[in-house]
Amino acid sequence: MELTLQQLKQLLPKNPHVEHWFNALSKLLPDYGIDTAERIAAFIAQCSHESGGFTTLKENLNYRPETLRKIFPKYFPSEELARAYCSLPNKQAAIANRVYANRMGNGDEQSGDGYKYCGRGLIQLTGKDNYTWFAESLEITPEEASEFLATFEGAAQSACWFWESNNLNQWADKGDIVTLTKRINGGTIGLEDRIKHYEHALHVLGV
Repeated sequence: MELTLQQLKQLLPKNPHVEHWFNALSKLLPDYGIDTAERIAAFIAQCSHESGGFTTLKENLNYRPETLRKIFPKYFPSEELARAYCSLPNKQAAIANRVYANRMGNGDEQSGDGYKYCGRGLIQLTGKDNYTWFAESLEITPEEASEFLATFEGAAQSACWFWESNNLNQWADKGDIVTLTKRINGGTIGLEDRIKHYEHALHVLGV
């Protein structure tokens, strides 16, 4: 099955760049085997939730101290520390460098890797390891991948790559949105919204 522009306009009604997304998706989805109504619906639904309707392509780390402590309690165990980071002029970079340091292939906090390899794309690719593996699949450098992820095609292709790398079509074929969500999110955050997007997509695609 091929996604049509009219269908995508129904799926992303408020997106001002729907034609750019259509051009990217119509080229990429078949290449990654996302080629049935069920697979396309599951892919669009998960990406829609993760990216706010295909509008947010980079992780937003503009947190208030109380939110920062709630989301990253391990890295911000005290109110004082959270407030200190939130008052920095380069707040988002500082937060990313702290919470993503020394994991996912990143260097320490001073390396700047946390922010350099923060979440980007429709399904936010995070960490130097993931950037490197994605870059290798395209035969480019991680630095080039970082720039590519800021484009329509790059944001879409990284999501397709993640989908294929984690064999997510098998769960899409079963309509198993819970397992899909766990594979993508690590938990079931936003499950209700993901299911709503999925059911709407199935309807639009005529299932």
